[in-house]
Parts: sequence; structure tokens; C-alpha cells
Amino acid sequence: MSRLLLTTDCVGGVWRYSVDLGHALSARGWTVGLAAIGPSPSDDQRAEAEGLGLLVTGAPLDWEPGGEGGLLAGRAALEEAAHAFGADCVQLNQPAFGGPDWNLPVVAVAHSCVATWWRAVKGEAPPEEWAWHGQAMRRGLASADAALAPSAAFAAALSSAYPDIRQAEVVHNGTPLPPAAQLRTDRTDHILSAGRLWDEAKDLRTLDAAARGLGWPVTIAGSSEDPEGRRRAYPSLHPLGFLGQDEMRERHARAAAFVSTSLYEPFGLAVLEAAGYGTPLVLSDIPTFRELWEGAAMFCPPRDDAALSHALDRLMSDPDLKARLGARARERAARYTLSRCADAMEAVYARYCSVPAARQGVA
Repeated sequence: MSRLLLTTDCVGGVWRYSVDLGHALSARGWTVGLAAIGPSPSDDQRAEAEGLGLLVTGAPLDWEPGGEGGLLAGRAALEEAAHAFGADCVQLNQPAFGGPDWNLPVVAVAHSCVATWWRAVKGEAPPEEWAWHGQAMRRGLASADAALAPSAAFAAALSSAYPDIRQAEVVHNGTPLPPAAQLRTDRTDHILSAGRLWDEAKDLRTLDAAARGLGWPVTIAGSSEDPEGRRRAYPSLHPLGFLGQDEMRERHARAAAFVSTSLYEPFGLAVLEAAGYGTPLVLSDIPTFRELWEGAAMFCPPRDDAALSHALDRLMSDPDLKARLGARARERAARYTLSRCADAMEAVYARYCSVPAARQGVA
């Protein structure tokens, strides 16, 4: 039986990815641990991780402005967690914690980074005070046994930001495809979105402006408080707060449509979760969403609230269009299942880390 340690955090999509992948691999015979960085897991998150080895390391988030010192302390905490867990292989979902001094096989999976975020959101390279993070990402990706990205679009963004290192391989994220019996016909008239309200990359100002005067309510799930305790609010959006997995699935199943105005999205698990329930999608026209959802969603130019409002009004006013787009979204979601993701990751572990696939099973 192989022992795999996945690093994770509790403030973004990496948590959902890590927990789902951990359970899928556990069902195949792996012994999986989660090494959590940043804020401690909530009670709901601890319940979601039941059956996996959860280690709360106290390490800072890799993008917190603590500089190289914070990364070194975090790396030491993760190395200690790997030793305590007896890991045969480590999957760093924050490659900035990597480096040549790890004495275990390391798979680095880049889910985001400061350099690519800044370029997508600000349209320029990050300022000099963030150079330490770029250097750490470059070192972590270059020294890992395997470097991965969740979409070809994000792999290209990484190559643009770090042209001196190898291009990351692509393994799409995945989520369980809900069975047809869980699809709902009693949908509300609510438009749903999801994301951290304080993350500028979600461009909720555009969504807020588009929702103003729209004839249907726009709800958003996600934390309104950033890691430093500052809160953000948008007057035309109806905040739901942070939702647990079961409640989020219920919201996806009953929403009339799902909208994402993201300027930066290395993959977009919330979009995939909505699509799995046959919820029609309205997405910002960014490379990742085009790669994954071309032909299965409506697209709007980023930062264009008038175009977004028009698209949402058109969709919500046309039941046939909603039905067609919902069916296309669910059909496309079948490409990005958790089982396929677990298959691909097992192949990576076997190829690069000399760790054999434990046992094929269902996820």
C-alpha cells in the first residue's frame, strides 16, 4: 500500500480538489494524508476529510506576504508532516514550497501563483516585492519530479511567466458526475455564482453591475472575509456565505444558471460542479473557459457588465436555450470526472515517483 501526502489549504478550490482526489485514491487502496496550510480547517471541512489523515501544519499560505522566511518555515512544517505520515510520495499543490532539498519524490501541481494572477488581473508583471514568490515557484516547478497544471491554458500561462523551466504537463481536475437521478426539475429562478468575494480575480464588480436592474436575483456562495479579516460586499448580489459541500451541491442542482466573471481561472471547479447538474453556464471569455467549455456555455467579454447583463437576460428569458445549454454543460462535464483525474494522477505517480498504482477501483 502506497502512502501519499497531498498538501492543501482551506480557503480556496485546492481544498475541494485535494479532498475529492484523496477520497478517490483512498478507494483505490492508497493511504492518503492531507497536510493543511493556512487557517485551520472548519468543523465541516474536518468532516469532509474523515477517512483521510489530516495534518494541520500551521504553515502559512504560500502567497501570504511573509517573504522567503515564511516559505522556509512552511516548507519545514510540510517536510515534518511528510515524515510523520511516512509518505512515499508528496504532491505539493503549492509548488512554491518545493525545492531540491526535498528527500522524497515530489509531484508539483500548480493551481495558481502570484505571477500568473497578476498578469491576468492587472495586465502586467507583479511588482518587485513579490519577486520572492516567483523565485520560489520557479525553483519548486524546476526541481519537482513532475510538474503539472490543471489546464493547457494555465500551463501556457506558467510557461509565459517562467520561460526558463519545462512546460507543465496537463492533468485536468475532476469532480464526481452526479447521477441522473439527482438532477432537479424544480429549479429556482436564482442565478448562482461562487468564489471568494475579496478576490479581485473573480471580478465581482462586473457581476454586481450586471445584476443591477436584472429581473432575477443573483446569489453568490463564498467567504466575504479575506485572511486578514477585511470584508467585501456587493449591493446587487445576495451573499450566501461559505457553504459546505452538501449545501453547495443542492444550490448547483436548483440554480437556474451559473455565472462566472473570473479574469483568472486555472481550472474552475465551481463551474464544473454546476455543469455536472446540467446548470446552464455563462462565463467570461478567458482562455481556460474557452478550452474547457467551448460549445457548452455562453461567453461574455471580461469586465463588460452590459454584455453580461444582456446575456443573462437572454438566457433567463428563453427556457429552450436554458435546456439546451444545460444539456451541453452536463455532457461536457462527463469529460472531467474524478475517476479520470485519479487515473491520470496514478499514472503520474507511477511514472515519475517509482510508486506503483495501488489498485484500480471506482471513484
